[in-house]
Order: sequence, then structure tokens, then C-alpha cells
Amino acid sequence: MKFLDEDFLLRSELSRRLYHGYAEGLPIFDYHTHIPVRDIAEDRKYRNIAEILVDTPVARRLMRMGGAPEVCVAGRGSAEERFRQFARILPDAAGSLAYVWVHRVLRRCFDCDLVLSPETADEIWRHCNGKLVQPTYTTKQILARGGMECVITSDDEAGDLGHHRRIQKEGAPFTVLPAMHFGAVMAVEDYDWGNYIAYQLGQAADVEITTMADVRTAIAHQMDAFGAVGCVTADLPLAELHYVPAEEPELDDIIGRIVTGGGEATRADGDAFRTAILRFVGKECALRGWVMQIHYGIVRGTNKRMLSRYGQDAAFDCLGGAEGGRDFAELLNALAVDESLPRLLATSMNPAGQNVLGSVLGSFRRQGSVNLQQGFAWMDMHARRSLSAQLESFASLGILGRILAPASESHTPVSWPRHAFYRRILCDFLAGLVEEGLYPADEEALGRIVRNICYENVKAFFQPVKK
Repeated sequence: MKFLDEDFLLRSELSRRLYHGYAEGLPIFDYHTHIPVRDIAEDRKYRNIAEILVDTPVARRLMRMGGAPEVCVAGRGSAEERFRQFARILPDAAGSLAYVWVHRVLRRCFDCDLVLSPETADEIWRHCNGKLVQPTYTTKQILARGGMECVITSDDEAGDLGHHRRIQKEGAPFTVLPAMHFGAVMAVEDYDWGNYIAYQLGQAADVEITTMADVRTAIAHQMDAFGAVGCVTADLPLAELHYVPAEEPELDDIIGRIVTGGGEATRADGDAFRTAILRFVGKECALRGWVMQIHYGIVRGTNKRMLSRYGQDAAFDCLGGAEGGRDFAELLNALAVDESLPRLLATSMNPAGQNVLGSVLGSFRRQGSVNLQQGFAWMDMHARRSLSAQLESFASLGILGRILAPASESHTPVSWPRHAFYRRILCDFLAGLVEEGLYPADEEALGRIVRNICYENVKAFFQPVKK
């Protein structure tokens, strides 16, 4: 095949028919992004191609591995120098889907067929920056060009929802909803966690937090506020999942020592508090008809020295442990016993834990309802064979036609071409089953599976449920 022709990744006539006939034109329901909602509300215009293509965790990790100066990796150097460093390193990244993503963005978003290298960097820089000054290259326009139907942003649970209200008032070519992100709440061992709980969360909810009950009251208040702007999902990230139930006096002691007393949290404190939050948020999601998202296995900010210099989003994260099967089962059992098991999308970001997680989910599905879903391990989605391996795992542990396509996890509006990769890989995987004699050559049935995975299942799963 030619580089990134219309049939790349599609290795058979059937896979090509499935993609072009069923998957290619489907709308995108992107249920997990990190696009700043402010960028959408203000319809941000990017100043240069580096802000879109280079200042992302995936690109920064490639640059660091390629030996770029750290000041460029962290986004502190000039935009042009950051782009040149990226262009110097990218040609060596053969086999990485990031290499493909970059060039699909150049082609689909910027009408640029050049291959990025040190020799073409200047021409691509001028061409793309020339596009960005045009009035059609705003954040909303770029997202709409990709066929976006819904974008769910990640919003801190103590954050201001004014940008979402502005979008709803002024309108957009697609729906924009918040996900209530519990990252700061769950990071109990962080040195400023007590201040976050007392001042940011407490003040946002207008609650003086001195006990665990106060924390629950504040969270419930914020869930009401998020729900008022259309939120239907809560996102709870964990480095590792440990189920450690604690009595209320123990939880009050943690709040007293850390939030009101300024003490430090132990890992045991963190596990106990996070368990209480998981159970409470699960119950609240069930009551509200929300989707609870849990993803674990990513350790944030591991390089503390560089983290203090360049900040949290400079790609200092790594995979965490793959364990958690027993703990996850105990959590789901506790929610099920309380009749408060919500719709749940769970992911082990470490691919080594995905089979364990999938087997646990199979024990808790409700009759007549696809209430539990397993997400794709994002850190393992940068390779084609890893994506295919996850599809095979999902097929072996559940029903492939009922799963959800991956979200983009994007940080910028040009990441929508990623969905085409997932869809192509899915179509090629299904066609491979036919070629191996493992599924009949029923194109209509296969096309229905493609449409459901890529669009219908996702849209249905994130629809609000009236309680």
C-alpha cells in the first residue's frame, strides 16, 4: 500500500467494504477528552501548529525519548523550535501510531500531504500556520469538520461551569457536556490535597469540610451543579485500585488530620478515603442515572524533580500495577449488595490487567442490561497489534458487538482522525475472522456490529437515565 492511502490498515476487500460502507461516515461521540472547555467556549484560534501537534502528552513523550531538550519537551521553548525538534525526532518513530496520527492530522485537517522531517519542517510550518489564520480554523470549526456529534470534556469537580453554560447559551455545531473529574479529590497523598478539599471543593460547594460527611455533602452539591449543565458521567482515576473499607470515625480522623490539621496522608489513609469515595460516587451515579468511569494503572508525575520544574502535563506519567481483580470485585460486590451499582465503564490502563478486569465485569452484569463496559487500555493504544489484541480479549470475555469504541483522550481539537484508526482496525479485525473461518461472510451482520460499536452503543450508554 501507499503511505496513508484510502485503504491503509484495511488488508482485504471485506475490510475495505466494512470501513467505507459502514464505519467511515458515522458521527463521533467522544466520551472522554481533555480538550479544555474554555477553548470550545471561546472558540479558540491556535497561533501555530506546535500548539496543536506538539504540545500534547503523546508528542512530548516521543520528544523526550528522542533526546529533545527538556525545555522544548515541556513546552517552554519557542513554538518554532519545539516544532523543529519534533520534526527531527518523528522520522525515527516508525511503527508508532503517533507517527500515523500526525500525518493524518496534516492531511485531514490541514490539506498537507508532505511527510514531516527536518527537510520539510519549514514548509509545513508555513503551510499549517497559514491555515490557522483563516476564520474557518477555530476550535469549534475544526471539531465540526471531523463529524463530531458530542464532546465530553474533563472538568474538575470544584471547577467553574461557566464555560459550559456559555456554550449552551451561544450554541455549537455539536453537543458539549462535562465529565465530573475526581482526579484532585482522589490524590490524597499530594502535599496540597488538604487545601484543595477545604478551600476549592469546600468553597465551590459552600460547605465547611471537617468530617467525611461534609465531603459527601460537598460532592453531592457539585454533582447537582454538574447535572444542571447536562453532566451524565463521573470520572475517577486511580494509580492503583485497593478496596479498603473503613469505619466513619477512621475517615473523620483522616479529614481531621489532613484537612483541618495540616498533617500528611499515608497510603493507607489514601486507600481508605478513595474506597469511601468510590462507594459514595457509585451510589450517587446509580441514583442519578449517570455513568461511573473508573480507570486505574497510571501513575501521575513520577519524575518529581522535573514535575516541580515543568508541571503535571509535561508527560511524566507511567504505567502502574496491573493487580486489582479481587479489590475491583469487592467494590462491585459492595455496590451490588447496596443495590447501587451504576452504569460503569472500567479500564485497566495497564494492558496486563485487562483480562482480569474483564472477567470481573462478567460476574456483575444485570439481566437485560449492558450496564457494565470495559474500556480500552489507553497506554497500549499506540500500536496496531495491541488494539487488535484488546478486541480479541473483549470478544473472548464478553460479546464483541456490545462493546464501546475507544474515546480519543484528546487534548486538542485535531485528534478526531484517531477515530478513523480505531474503526479501520475494527473492520480489519472482523474481516480477519471471516478469512479464518471463524465467522460467516455475512456483511450485513458485520456492518451492524461495526455501526453499533463505533456509534450506537456509545450514544446509548451515555444517554441520561431518568430515575
